[in-house]
Formats: sequence, structure tokens, C-alpha cells
Amino acid sequence: MTSTAVTDRTIGLTTEEVADRVARGLANDAPDARSRSLGDIFRANTFTWFNGLIGTLWLIMLLVAPIQDSLFGFVIVANTGIGIIQEWRASRTLAKLAVIGEAKPIVRRDGQDVAVSPSEVVLDDLIVLATGDQLVVDGVIVGSDGLEIDESLLTGEADPVDKADGEPAMSGSFVVAGAGLYQATRVGKDSFAAGLTEQAKKFHLTNSELRDAINGFIRAISFLLVPVGLLLLWSQLVRADLPLDEAVRGTIAGVVTMVPEGLVLLTSIAMAVSVIRLAQKRVLVQDMPAVEVLARVDTICVDKTGTLTEPGMRVRDVVPLVDMVGLDDVLGALGASESNPNPTLQAIAEAYATPGWQVSDTVPFSSARKWSAASFDGQGAWLLGAPEILAAAQPAVLERAEGLAGDGARVLLLARADGRPSADDGPGDITPSALIVINQQLRPDAAETVAYFLEQDVRVKVISGDNAATVGAIARQAGVPGAESPVDARELPTDIDALADIVTASSVFGRVTPTQKQEMVDALHRRGSTVAMTGDGVNDVLALKNADLGIAMGSGSGATRAVAQLVLLDNKWSVMPSVVAEGRRVLGNIERVSDVFLTKSCYAVIISLVTGLFAVAFPFLPRHLSLIGALTIGIPGFFLALMPNTERFRPGFFRRVLLFAVPAGVIAATSALTSYGVALRLGEPVLSAQSAATTTLFIVAMAVLLQAARPLNLLRLAIVAAMVVAFLGVLFIPWLSNFFALSLGPEKYTAVAIAAGFAGAGLVWVATLVTDRWRRA
Repeated sequence: MTSTAVTDRTIGLTTEEVADRVARGLANDAPDARSRSLGDIFRANTFTWFNGLIGTLWLIMLLVAPIQDSLFGFVIVANTGIGIIQEWRASRTLAKLAVIGEAKPIVRRDGQDVAVSPSEVVLDDLIVLATGDQLVVDGVIVGSDGLEIDESLLTGEADPVDKADGEPAMSGSFVVAGAGLYQATRVGKDSFAAGLTEQAKKFHLTNSELRDAINGFIRAISFLLVPVGLLLLWSQLVRADLPLDEAVRGTIAGVVTMVPEGLVLLTSIAMAVSVIRLAQKRVLVQDMPAVEVLARVDTICVDKTGTLTEPGMRVRDVVPLVDMVGLDDVLGALGASESNPNPTLQAIAEAYATPGWQVSDTVPFSSARKWSAASFDGQGAWLLGAPEILAAAQPAVLERAEGLAGDGARVLLLARADGRPSADDGPGDITPSALIVINQQLRPDAAETVAYFLEQDVRVKVISGDNAATVGAIARQAGVPGAESPVDARELPTDIDALADIVTASSVFGRVTPTQKQEMVDALHRRGSTVAMTGDGVNDVLALKNADLGIAMGSGSGATRAVAQLVLLDNKWSVMPSVVAEGRRVLGNIERVSDVFLTKSCYAVIISLVTGLFAVAFPFLPRHLSLIGALTIGIPGFFLALMPNTERFRPGFFRRVLLFAVPAGVIAATSALTSYGVALRLGEPVLSAQSAATTTLFIVAMAVLLQAARPLNLLRLAIVAAMVVAFLGVLFIPWLSNFFALSLGPEKYTAVAIAAGFAGAGLVWVATLVTDRWRRA
């Protein structure tokens, strides 16, 4: 819905007008790309290709075989239910945190400025804009005080746009300088950003190397299912001349075992549980792939202010450069000149009382300019900003400022303008008047956090808009390597390859513009780095957007929080080690689980092909494979997926899993088929031969599980032992033995089964010793 109505700028909408618009459906009810309803979650977990296939086979099995042979169907139902419950829990947890972490626009209603949720903005609302705010609806500017808006997230245009009265403003853009007021003209699905959300920002659980690899394997298995299934059915029905029900039962057993149905489920559960655990640490995950990227990060770029240092600043000293009276008045006037001061100007405002001078014009601070200015009636124009920018041609001033910045303080230059500064024409000629020294305190846990990342082979790079000496001093206190040689970003090359060389070699950078931050992230990507970027200011938005993982502070600007994948709601960078550890736990464990699941698919394909080609009765009843799948994969896999794991995730997930699964699958299939064939040659009935093959396969599969679970500890060994005890219970407890049609007696096939099983287990151990070298390469 759109509007062109004009609202009184001083009053805004009344309570009655807001209620009327809500009743007419004119609120900002826009789609949320990151959320799913319970119905969406249910459909996504239930109506999958594999669920449809296995569900159809389950119905057929219920018609032609005993209920024991249909256990795989109940397992799928249980798995789907668990997946839905865990994802719903994660969704609800995120929804609660999102309410805390969301940026609340300021709207003017009944003459009062109040903060509301973005969804509570209505058509014709007057919205107050300040530096760092992200626009939540489309509108038209009705008041501008040096307002500059960055639309690069929507249009790709890098330069901020000056906004004057009557000009349009698009949702999704953000304020980089100044302040203003705009009126909502398009809300909800009619707004520009909402259109992008519906068209291009569909919800996805993960879009990553991990999920791509798993989906690639599933696609390969999908292509094999139909031809292998048809071959198996034809051989059982025609060549082996088995009754229809037995042929169908053997075919379904082979096809179902080929499907790694629990792998996607366990991946989803591990991701969902990770989100819940991170939420307990007050970390809001706004995009599921962030969990994987956490484990792959090898470079973390941090902004100095608010990340390494405590929030808040205070004036420590003022060093006059010329004899002048009224210095305190000038500083007080500058502190009061902006309605929405940045932290530096706020510190000055708190230290010096306003003299009540009348402001005639202002140039708000921007990270790109690195200075601000204010003109006062009868008092001239004054500037406040980076000494290197304002006094670039005055070495004496720069040398004095450099010395003051050596201990990590922020140093600003106060200067009198000879003319009238403007954003377009620059500061003009100036007269330096004083240096303002502002204290910044290192966070008590910053050094410990930096040390953790260095121990984990994660490079730490400090990228700040502050003076290079200041940044270097703070970084040195935090223990960042290379802090003694900070780089002034004004001297960085524009060539991306040359920039990549410097950014890779150095660790601390000062006087970095927002565009340069973005280019530095891109340069690190060019060198193959996986980059996390932390920040809290509007100057960090572009870099956060380009990083593999954007991390915003909860107290940061609305625009920063909007583009970040993770939001640290308690503003504690010290939580990052546990956040990274959570990502590594998830991915390391999913790789372990993938090893056993894909081994199962591999041996199922081989057994089905051999059975089809040699036209013998299928070596297993469906219930046998359901039992093995539960005891060697499903149950232990669930625990493995949620256990601690600190190993850093490395590229090449798919290759490593195949190097493990293919040899292990070949050995498992060969051992089981050998046991089955020898038992038949000894004259044992098919059911006894099937018991032999099942026992052999269980032993080899347990060996595979032990290798996948490394490094072993008491808990993992206890899980494996419990599965062995459960299998022995099935073999020797009469009612379980009858239920699963599985038993071992004093006959020769028992010795064959055990011998083949342990021989296969030994081969798995040997094969793992060999493939481990290739997997680590």
C-alpha cells in the first residue's frame, strides 16, 4: 500500500490515526526471510523426495511382509518428528532473541518520538533518522540536517547520496551521516526491500560446502536407486524364482539401505541445537550457514572501537596549539551542535557545557570524511576531526598528535575555518587551535580472546578508522602480532593484488575508510581466506556484508545488526571463542556422522548389485538392516553429532568422507557377502546364512563406527559397548531373537560369521591407517 499524504512534522500521526491504519492492514507486515512458521518447518521436513520414496516402500512392505520388516518406516516417522521439534525449538528461541536484538525505528506520534518494532510502523508515519539507522520502509524525506544515505546494499552504488526534502528514500538503505525525518509512503510487501526479500531471500537451512557435499552424494544415490532397484527385483523374481512377497521384501531392503535418510536429519538437528546453544550465550544467529562458517574461519577482522575497547569515551586532555580564549565554549558548542552525536562528540558534550551559541550550519561527521563542522552566528565556523586529514600539510601538528596517540588515545584536531566548510567542497583553509585527547579503555578480556584465536591458527587483523598509532597501541595491548608496525590505510594501493599482499602480511591498519574495509575483506578472499568481520558502527556495514561471516555488537547501529549473520547481544567479544568452538563442534561431528552414513550407502549399493548380478536371495531381511542401521549408525550417530569437538573444519569435506566411506563400504560388503556365501555352501538354510551375514556386517560396521568416533574416550567407548550389548541381547534373548529372525547357534556358520566379521574389522583398521594420510593431505 502506498501513500502521498502529508503529516504534520511536529506531531506525526495521532493514536487514532495509527489504530485506523492498523485496522485497515496498512502496517509494515513484511516477509521475514529468516523465519519459518511451524507449517513451513513441517512441510520442509516431511515432504521430501526420500521421505516420499521410503514412505511408498513402507506401505508396500506393510502389505507383503510382517510388521518387523517395516521398522524402517517407523524410524523415518520418528526421525522426521525429532527434526521438526528441534527446528521449531530453534525457531522459537531465535524469535525471542530477535525481538531483543532488532533495531527499533523512532517514529513521531502525538508529538512524541517513540521507539517501535519495524512491524508496527504504519503508512504515513514520520520516522526520525540518525546516523547508523537502517530505513525499514520506503518513504520521502521531509526534513534533512546534512542527511547522507548509503544505498549500496540495494543499488550497488558505493558513494553515499545527499538527501534533501522531497527526495525518495528506499527501505534497506542506511544513514551514514547527519539526521533527518522521512514519511512512510510504502509499507509491508509494497516496500522495495520487502520485494527483494520475497524474490531473492528465501529461507534456507544452510547453503554451504557441507550441505552441497551431502546433497551431491544424495543426488548420486538417487540416480542409482531406480536401476539398482529394478535389477534387484528382476533377479529376485525372475532369475532366483522367489515368490513375489520375498522378492519385493529383498528389493526394498536393498533400496532402503542405500538411502542415507538420517544424514540430513542429523545435520539439521546439529545445526538447530547449535543455534539454541548459541542463544543461551546471548548470540543471535540470523543466518544458519553462520554455524558452518564459524568452524571454517581462518581470519577475523575486528574494529578497534567497541570491540577491543570498552564502549564509551571520555576527554582526558586538551592541548592548545595557539593562544585563545573561550576554548571551553567552542568545545561545548560543538558538542551540542548535533542532535545525534557520535561517541566522540558525545564525550566532548559530556565534558563541556554548551554556551548556547546559535548554530547556522553543520557538516555531520562521516567515516569517509573523518571530520565534522559547525558554523555559529557571530562565532565563526569550527571543525573537529582527524589531524592527518585536516592538517595534512602541517608536520608540527601531526608530530604532536602522533606523540599523544602513542598510548592508544584517540586524538582529534580542533580547528577554526577561514571560510564555510561544506560536505562537497571540503573544510577549506583552517587554523589549528587545539588537540583533544580522548581516552579509550581496552576490554579486560580482549587480550585473552586474541590469544585464543592465535592458538587456534586464526589470524587477527585490527581495521579501524582511527589514527594508525592509536590503533597500533591498542592492538599491542591486546597482544595482536605486528601491532608495532601499524599501516596507514591512506597509503594503501588501489590495485587489488597489491592490496592483498599488504593485507595478508600486516595485522593492524588505521585511517581505513568504509570502502577500504570492504576492499580489504575482498583482498583477503583473493588469497583464499575465510573471513569473519566484527563491527558496531555504520562504517562497518559494507565490510560485514562482504565477509564470509558478519558479526555485530548488540549495541551497534541498526544497519550493522541488520546485515550481520551473528549479533552478540551482550556486546561481549569474549564470547567469540565459545562461539567458534560451537561451530567446530557441529561440523567436526557432522563429518564423523557422514563417515558412517555414507559407508552404509556404499555397502548397500555393492550388496544390491552383487545380489542382482548373481541372482541369489537377498542376504538380509529388512528387519536385519533396520537393526544394524539403528545400532551402528542411527543411535550412536545422534550422540556423536552432539558431542564436543574442537577440530578446525578444513575444505575438502566430500573428498575426505569418500576416502573413508568407499574403502570401508567395500570391506563391509565383501565381508558380509563372503559370510553369506560360505554359509550357503556349507548347506545352511537361507535364514541361517542371513543371520551369519548380519552378524558379520554388524562386527565390521562397529569397527567403522570406532574409526569414525576417534579420538576415543570413555563416553564414546561406552556408547559403542552399549550397542554391542544390545546386539547380543537380540541374538540371545528368545523373544528378541524371534522378532528379528536372528540367532547364532553351535553350527559352523556361527564361526564363519565371527571370523569374517573380525577379518573385515581388521581390514577396516588397516584401510583407515592408509586413507588417513590422504585425508590429512
